[in-house]
Amino acid sequence: MRRDLFDEEHELFRETVREFLAREVAPHHEQWERDGIVPREVWKSAGELGMFGFGVPEEYGGAGITDFRYNAVILEEIMRIGATGLGFSLHNDVMAPYFTDMTNEEQKQRWLPGFASGELITAIAMTEPGAGSDLQGIRTTAVRDGDHYILNGQKTFITNGINSDLVVTVTKTDPSAGARGTTLFVVERGMEGFSRGRNLDKVGMHAQDTAELFFENVRVPAANRLGEEDGQGFFQLMKNLPQERLSIAVGGVAAAETVLAATIEYCKSRKAFGQNIGSFQNTRFVLAELQTEMDIARLYVDRCILALNVGEFTAVDAAKAKWWTTELQTRLIDRCVQLHGGYGYMTEYPVARAWLDSRVQTIYGGTTEIMKEIIGRSFGF
Repeated sequence: MRRDLFDEEHELFRETVREFLAREVAPHHEQWERDGIVPREVWKSAGELGMFGFGVPEEYGGAGITDFRYNAVILEEIMRIGATGLGFSLHNDVMAPYFTDMTNEEQKQRWLPGFASGELITAIAMTEPGAGSDLQGIRTTAVRDGDHYILNGQKTFITNGINSDLVVTVTKTDPSAGARGTTLFVVERGMEGFSRGRNLDKVGMHAQDTAELFFENVRVPAANRLGEEDGQGFFQLMKNLPQERLSIAVGGVAAAETVLAATIEYCKSRKAFGQNIGSFQNTRFVLAELQTEMDIARLYVDRCILALNVGEFTAVDAAKAKWWTTELQTRLIDRCVQLHGGYGYMTEYPVARAWLDSRVQTIYGGTTEIMKEIIGRSFGF
């Protein structure tokens, strides 16, 4: 079914992104997976092409465009080549609203130009060793001390954790106030007491720097607080999570589409018992099921993108998109591994790497179980 989501300017932008990835990323990604990190220079090169900060106003170096379709183009092209090490979607899709919507004028002037140019890499520190989906259970604290706050705590599973220059850190300024005691601070690279632990050894996404972060009496200026100490932090997290979950869904669909297309081609050429394996009824039925589910998922996600653009995208919409597409992604890729036979288990084949990279999709950004709970609560039971 023909997609009608994108206009001509989006497709022209796609060509730019595709050329950049072919030149600057694809030839090096295998080495980056061995290194466990993407060089910062790649971020700067992408920034020069205008790949960051679409919604950042022009006076701060951005494009001043509020259109998630541009974000989707980048993510689709990244997943088309399986470059899961690039943390661009976290920077663009997750972090941008914090820096454009929650900052005051002084903060905008200080951070937004570097955000848009790729010189300042961002991350968000929510998850803790004892608090994953339960954000109200975090234990990192921030205590006021004159014109500063003293931060203490630990975060884990932080994407862009090694490369990041600006880390939006979720803290408790009033542990007795529940959600209303949550405050966000921007912790900057080089602040005394702020350190990074090991670059975590993950099942997949080996080129993505996912790290532990430690805060030991870190003196953070009050000027680095996002918003006020009135619970705004927690509610801003809740406000921004739908866009984050849509980003995960966009990536999940794009990755699954890529693997399915490659598997169809493989089934045309791979022979068994004297004929192409695609000629077997079981193969055709499996591919027919996967293609149908893929098309339906694509239509829903495209509709979600349009709803986000006009302000009609809800937390429930996001939960539906996130759990369905990521569960489909993992299931589809697993069945494609099966169709590849023994070759599907070899990491030199893209389907095997996609299988490893996809497993986290149903976990981060809110687990499938949490997504179903969000939808279930909407019934008013």
